[in-house]
Amino acid sequence: MTIELYAHPFSSYCQKVLIALYESGTPFGWRMVAPDDADTTEEFARLWPLKRMPLLRDGARSVVESSIIIEYLDLHYPGAARLIPVDAEAALEARVLDRFFDNYIHTPLQKLVFDRLRPEAVRDGFGVAEARRMLDTAYAWLEQRMAARRWAAGGDFSLADCAAAPALFYADWAHPIPPEHAHLTAYRQRLLARPSFARAVDEARPYRAYFPLGAPDRD
Repeated sequence: MTIELYAHPFSSYCQKVLIALYESGTPFGWRMVAPDDADTTEEFARLWPLKRMPLLRDGARSVVESSIIIEYLDLHYPGAARLIPVDAEAALEARVLDRFFDNYIHTPLQKLVFDRLRPEAVRDGFGVAEARRMLDTAYAWLEQRMAARRWAAGGDFSLADCAAAPALFYADWAHPIPPEHAHLTAYRQRLLARPSFARAVDEARPYRAYFPLGAPDRD
């Protein structure tokens, strides 16, 4: 039985899981969650009432939350290269960096995006300023971290890089990485060159007009 992914290709958290699927070469069925597909959207809501993508369906089992889905895939559908390192200490490092990208890049990025979707009269200027400060701090920390690393956790491509790729991709659109952060910029370029993420980026190109802050004419 082929696993199914309820997702949308432009969603950053869905791209995180797509990278893992493409890295492992695991066959899966697309279940596109989109406004013009009411049946799939309703089915998704029945499976997961919180309606937060992505959701992986494996037979009768539903798996939610992108990091957990990747852990599940690495356990039950491993590829030649494991995304969760076998060594316990290395695995811990990958998980720490995964949480870093989700909490300190993805979360403030979403604050910027969702605030722009609000009516102007109820936008949260203070919250947006806080989110931009968080991104500045996270970028600076990553710049030092990536000075001597090719991939986020210091070893092979891992869960941490699955999280980093879409987070840094969209964050740089919304709050550009400063030009002096050369190591971080180079890391983002390596992620874009990774075939698994390059495929996810290409699949999402038709939807760039929906980015509320405006998608730059690059990447």
